[in-house]
Amino acid sequence: MNIDLGEGGVVLGVGTDLVEIERIRKSRERHGDRWLHKLFTDEELGYCMDMKNPYPSLAARFAAKEAVAKAFSTGIGKEFGWKSVCVVHGERSQPLAKLDEQGQALLAAVGGTAIKLSLTHTTAHAMAVALIICRLDKSA
Repeated sequence: MNIDLGEGGVVLGVGTDLVEIERIRKSRERHGDRWLHKLFTDEELGYCMDMKNPYPSLAARFAAKEAVAKAFSTGIGKEFGWKSVCVVHGERSQPLAKLDEQGQALLAAVGGTAIKLSLTHTTAHAMAVALIICRLDKSA
């Protein structure tokens, strides 16, 4: 089996986040669906809300957004918003970061060419790791 992991490169930024799944559930109960739509894209909500228990997947996406913002060293705010990154799935169901225009501009500004994500969760916690990569030019 030959699995292509993509080109290697230089790591420009690293971010991690760990969140309690119960915190996400309680936030939705307290603030309702308006809160969900403030943080998550329609694509993310479509994926998560079809599950019997959407909270582990929502928490993993919440952690991914925080991890990417930390990798950029901006945090969530004016330069990088909650919807600046959307977690989608690749052909092997691996998590991929899809950036909006604001996220793409920030990626270009730091010299990055890609974001690599890793997500995991237990029954109580969800965690994400994000790397900002600058791919090396193989012709150099």
